[in-house]
Amino acid sequence: MATRVAMSQPVAAQTKPNFTPIISQAHSLDINYDDFTPAKHLAFKEMPKVHTMKELGFPETIGVSPIAVSEPFRLFTEEAVMRMRREVLSPEVFENCQYSSNLAHCYLRGFANKYAPFVYDVWKNPETLAIVSKIAGIDLVPEMDLEIAHINISVKTEEEKREELEAAAERANYEADEGITGCPWEDDKPIVGWHTDSYPFVCVTMLSDCADMIGGETALRTGNGDIMKGCAVVLQGRYIEHEALRTLGKTERITMVTSFRPRDPLQKDEAVTDVCVCSTVLTTVRPISNINELYNQFAEYRLQILEERIRMQLREIRDLSAAGRRVATKKLKRFFEEQECFLAHMNREMVDDEDVVVGNIHQEHIISKNSSQSRKRQRLA
Repeated sequence: MATRVAMSQPVAAQTKPNFTPIISQAHSLDINYDDFTPAKHLAFKEMPKVHTMKELGFPETIGVSPIAVSEPFRLFTEEAVMRMRREVLSPEVFENCQYSSNLAHCYLRGFANKYAPFVYDVWKNPETLAIVSKIAGIDLVPEMDLEIAHINISVKTEEEKREELEAAAERANYEADEGITGCPWEDDKPIVGWHTDSYPFVCVTMLSDCADMIGGETALRTGNGDIMKGCAVVLQGRYIEHEALRTLGKTERITMVTSFRPRDPLQKDEAVTDVCVCSTVLTTVRPISNINELYNQFAEYRLQILEERIRMQLREIRDLSAAGRRVATKKLKRFFEEQECFLAHMNREMVDDEDVVVGNIHQEHIISKNSSQSRKRQRLA
């Protein structure tokens, strides 16, 4: 049975799972300890192919950017990845920042600014942000420090790996004999089922060796209901349903997910079609976070946005007054209404501490493939 948060105790202390991943710690490797240096640690060479929201069958009014998703591309050097692995897989991170939920056994969250200075600097660096923003088609910044380098971990023993490979080979032989195409094995057991993210954009970085890996892609559901595989490095994940497929041939699949929001404070927080879709919700992260940290950082950046919007509006009113011109009443009232919605959304997302069910990510974020109404409800979550 899921437990509720006791207000007197840290959330992390209550969500720590009894789960020890079988992972090579990489502590014995000869790794330099220089600070993050873009010229040395970034391997980005050319723009990857991107798919637009329109191309994938979504209304053009959905989302904060016309870009939906990029094809995979190389962002970091091998040395940078090994540096990040060393920090991410450190005993301090596993001891203090490990979470689990009804959807996955092991997440690592909220560690970058405490235990992983290299990782933190990677995602705060202007050159890294410029690359991600260029691909996303909009100027982005990290959502908040808590969402820098969220880690998803899926592991198996060598014996489990061997059994899966044997089962896959047996199925492949059967399908060849029967004339069946495709490999549905991956879709039968996704690591995380169909869902949308809490934030506008994510950048997914694979921290595991992909050589000889079978599967492990991200599958997307297009606006037409079709399934795309192999995409999703930079993904507008708040608006596009996706799932992480299982891997064959490896004992681990470790992905680093960093979430982003538009830098521009005037960027609207919702997209309006037949339903109102807010670009930032806490539904998927609230049950697996330190509530104090999450709410503090969420409130701080949202109030900073509101402060900047009000300053801009105040400047406009003063400029109009100085020029002897009247204020556009309808425009000003519309501004007030938008900020009322902005604050009301904040209030809804900050559920009272005692009502947060630890580790229980709401099932409305798991999409029914047979129900368009279910998909609509999920977008509203």
